[in-house]
Amino acid sequence: MPGGVSAAAETVRQVRLRRQQLRTPKPGAPSEVLRNLLAVQSQEFPYARWTLAQRTSGSTSAEVEQAVADGTILRTHILRPTWHFVHQDDLGWLMGLSADRLHQGNKGMYRQTGIDEEAAATSGGILAEAVANGAHKTREELAGVLGQAGFPSKGLGFIYHLMHAEISSILVSGAPVRSAGGALKQTYGLFEERVPGTVRGPLTGDDREQALGQLAHRYFSSRGPATVKDCAAWSGLTMKDIKLGIQAAAKLFPDALESACFDGLEFHCAAEDGVNFTAAPPTKEPDAPRIDLIQCYDEYVMGYSQSRYYLGGTAPYFPEDNGPMHVVLLDGRLAGWWRHGFSGGICELDVRMNQPATAQEQAALEAEAERYGLFLGMETRLV
Repeated sequence: MPGGVSAAAETVRQVRLRRQQLRTPKPGAPSEVLRNLLAVQSQEFPYARWTLAQRTSGSTSAEVEQAVADGTILRTHILRPTWHFVHQDDLGWLMGLSADRLHQGNKGMYRQTGIDEEAAATSGGILAEAVANGAHKTREELAGVLGQAGFPSKGLGFIYHLMHAEISSILVSGAPVRSAGGALKQTYGLFEERVPGTVRGPLTGDDREQALGQLAHRYFSSRGPATVKDCAAWSGLTMKDIKLGIQAAAKLFPDALESACFDGLEFHCAAEDGVNFTAAPPTKEPDAPRIDLIQCYDEYVMGYSQSRYYLGGTAPYFPEDNGPMHVVLLDGRLAGWWRHGFSGGICELDVRMNQPATAQEQAALEAEAERYGLFLGMETRLV
């Protein structure tokens, strides 16, 4: 941390935990969580379901899956780009804001895989026809469709034809299906059916300025205090765009955001937090000790780049010895790693704390394991 551990560190953590809805008050549905966070990284779907549910007062995995099935929550490649959950109401403008940069970033791979403008238009039309009228198809089914038309059905060529169609607002996630073994599999549906009323193409002029303002407002009010560089890395946009977004947000949402300088950086956050980041921080959370099992792509981690060091804690920053990758938080600080496994109808939680847990910390861990079991609808066991 620049300048060593500052008086602001604990305050920053507690504000972020609350703003990110890992602390009360919590909304009633996963879709409300997503409205607050705008986009949630979701390349590991089973863990990403938990990211949304753990920010509610008790939503289950089935509730998240149903919201994805009915299209309220959509999963697609956007922002950096990687898989993200985005609310149906937000995906159109968010894709219009970022699609050009995503295509630009993929240009090298498009050239390598032979995807020029004509090929993309043809494959996009084939994919659109294949999933039209609610005929959602799995990745394997779409591979067969493209293969029959003479396009790649595997490897990078196939992957980038699919991604090009996603970024071009042709494909988006459909209703998930279960494999014969019970694993949940993503399908693809037609973007215009799942996100009705969206105008394809990049946003320009006032529309783009307002979208930048919306993004800045939603990011800093849900993840603040954070820096312009944090937001740029999270969104995949330029720092210039984020600064324009902050200016636009001031017009769209007067007095909603404020800024403060500490630890040699300028931070932006929701104005109602009104915290003095240079004052002596609270000694502990009201409900400490508190254990949170979050996925390694959780927004509490991935929502920051320049100021991620406020995560703090005693565990090494990356897991060791091929151990679990997902993150254990102790009072908001990195304290270990975890993963789930399933055997005989029981969820086994492999949790590895960096330091031996006290009796109180062990009780907090057991409470979090029980909460995870309620989310899954099955018994959990710490191993």
